[in-house]
Amino acid sequence: MPEQPISTLSLRHVLPPAGADTWVEVRPFVDGRDLLKEFYPDGLGNCRQEWDGPAEKWPLTPTQDSGLVIVGEPDCYPGCCGALFVDIRRVGDRVLWSSWKNTSSTHAPLPDDLHFDAAQYDAELARAAADLTWEEPMDTVARLLGKTLVDSGWFERWGCVLERVQSSREEPCGVEVQFTQERRPGDHPSRFGYELPVTWTEPAEDQALRFAAAILAEDPRGTAERWGD
Repeated sequence: MPEQPISTLSLRHVLPPAGADTWVEVRPFVDGRDLLKEFYPDGLGNCRQEWDGPAEKWPLTPTQDSGLVIVGEPDCYPGCCGALFVDIRRVGDRVLWSSWKNTSSTHAPLPDDLHFDAAQYDAELARAAADLTWEEPMDTVARLLGKTLVDSGWFERWGCVLERVQSSREEPCGVEVQFTQERRPGDHPSRFGYELPVTWTEPAEDQALRFAAAILAEDPRGTAERWGD
């Protein structure tokens, strides 16, 4: 059996159009080809926020076991409009993408199996996760503010759970902070949030510090907007 050709993975950050309520993509290119454009034209790449955690949690991290992961998904959610899945496994010094599955309504063909050099593959995942050159002010503020709030343990002090800190490109651009208040088992938690406008003139670091100081000054349940029970 002939040896399978080795492909090269590159990951590119793609920002949504101005004012669009979608996420910053981490989009896979293989040997310079935009896989999603070819095989899942209406889909988006993985959300950039999913790359902020430890390496073992990154969307495209290979494992020793079989298991389908999402490579492309709609701007709603996979359970609604389907997604493009692939099995990503580490096999010796290679990473294998195989057993493709498309649960959307598109009739585009599925890619062939892809083989990558594991060292190049791992390095590209790490490079993309560390890349911040794509950030706009709201992204930088969200990243810095999120780290400060997580490290502070402030929400736990008030019996709350910080759910997410994310940038928003809907006008006016800014940062959304969402948290919930813990209740008795079986009760639906109360949801709270802040919508923080970000400017392009004030340094992002200064804005993050200012927002953090305001949130950490008082019980957040009294200063945030209640988003429903």
